[in-house]
Amino acid sequence: MNASQSTAAHILSRLRRDGWSSLGRQALRKGARAALERWSLAEPDFPLRDEDITDPAGLVHPHDAPLRMGPLTIGWVCTPPGPGSGGHTTFFRMVRALEDRGHHCILFLYDRNDDDVSRHEAVIRRHWPLMRAEIRSATQGMDGIDAVVASSWSSAHVIAARSHHSVHRFYFVQDYEPYFYPRGALYSLAEDSYRFGFTIIALGDMIGSVLKAELGQLPETTVPFGCDTDIYHLIRNPHGRSVRSGVVFYAKKSVDRRGYLIGKMALEEFHSLRPDQEIHVYGDETSGWNIPVTNHGNLSPQQLNELYNQTIAGLAISFTNISLVPGELLAAGNVPVLNDSLFSSQELTDPDVVWVPVSPHRLAAALAGVVSTSDINERAQRIAQRPRPDWSQSQAAFAGIVESRCTRHQRWELT
Repeated sequence: MNASQSTAAHILSRLRRDGWSSLGRQALRKGARAALERWSLAEPDFPLRDEDITDPAGLVHPHDAPLRMGPLTIGWVCTPPGPGSGGHTTFFRMVRALEDRGHHCILFLYDRNDDDVSRHEAVIRRHWPLMRAEIRSATQGMDGIDAVVASSWSSAHVIAARSHHSVHRFYFVQDYEPYFYPRGALYSLAEDSYRFGFTIIALGDMIGSVLKAELGQLPETTVPFGCDTDIYHLIRNPHGRSVRSGVVFYAKKSVDRRGYLIGKMALEEFHSLRPDQEIHVYGDETSGWNIPVTNHGNLSPQQLNELYNQTIAGLAISFTNISLVPGELLAAGNVPVLNDSLFSSQELTDPDVVWVPVSPHRLAAALAGVVSTSDINERAQRIAQRPRPDWSQSQAAFAGIVESRCTRHQRWELT
C-alpha cells in the first residue's frame, strides 16, 4: 500500500468511527492555525503592546511620591469589561469606596488594539451604574493623578511603563495570575508584575501564602472576601413554599482554572444518577453535551439570585483563588459543591460547603447526595440565615491603605 492509499484508508476508518463532524472540526482547527501563522497572529491573546512590557530591573521606584493634604485623584487601570465580569465587579467596588470618601477617580481602560475606548463606556454605565469614575484611555496618557491602581498583571506592566515615577502605585491582586498559564512567556511576565515595587493589596489569604512560597514576598495588606448580600439572599415566596429542584453550574469554557471540562463530565454523570433533576448552566453558552441542559447565558445579579433560589446545589470549580460564586450561592440558601483545593479552603470555612476531590465521579456523587436529602427547604433557610460579611470591611481596609500611603492623614474627611 502506497502513502496515498494509506492516507485514504485512515480517513475512511475515521469516518466510520467518528462521522464527518470530527473530521470537519479537525480541518477547521488546522485552517485556523494556518491563517493565524500566515497573518502573524499566532499569539492573538497576548494582552500588551510591545512598548508596555516592563523589565522590573530598570524600573524607577517612586520613593519621592509626595503626600497630599486634600482629596486625591486616583487612576484605576483595567481592560474593558464585559457584562458580569466578577474581577471587574470587585475592582469597581474599591473604586466606589474611594469615591464615597471624597476622592476623584479616573478609570483608565487599556485596549492593546485601539486608543479609542469610548465604545466601552455604555457597557460600564449600564452594568455598574453606581460607579461615577471618569473614563479615559490608558494609552492616551495618565497625567494629573496622585495614585494609580493596577487590576491585573498586564495593567501593572502598563502602569510601570506609562505612569510618572512620582505617582503612588498600588496593585490590587485578586489571584496569583502566573497560575493562569503554562510555564512560559506569559507566566514569566505575570510573575514580573509582583517585582515592580507597587504596594500590593491582596484579596484573601491565599495570595499572601502563594506570594511567599513562590517569590518570597508578602502583600502590604490583605482585605477579606465579601458577599453582596443586598443582591444575594433568600427570596420569600408570599404564596407559600415551592420546593427547590435542580443544580446550577457556571460555565467558563475559555478559563481553564474554572474547570469547565471536569464540570461538564461531572454533570453528565450526575444526570445518569438523577435524570429527574434539571441542570442549569449560565455564563458561556454550551453545546455538544450528551445530556439535556438549560442554557441561561449571561444573567444579571438579580436573575442569578432568582436561579440560585430555585435550585438546590451549585457546582463551582476553581483551581486558583476561590471565586465569588460559592459565597453568593450560600447567601441564597444554595449548597456549593466545590473541588477540594488548599487555595479555596483557606478562604471559605463555611460548614455548609461540600468539599469533594476533583474527579467527575466524586463531584457527580456529591451533587446527587445533596439533592437527595429530605429537608431541602429547611436546609436552605438555615444556610441563608448564617451571618455573612458584606464588602464594607474590604472597602474600608482598601481605602485606608491608599489614604495612609498618599495623604498626611489616614482619612480625608469631607467638609
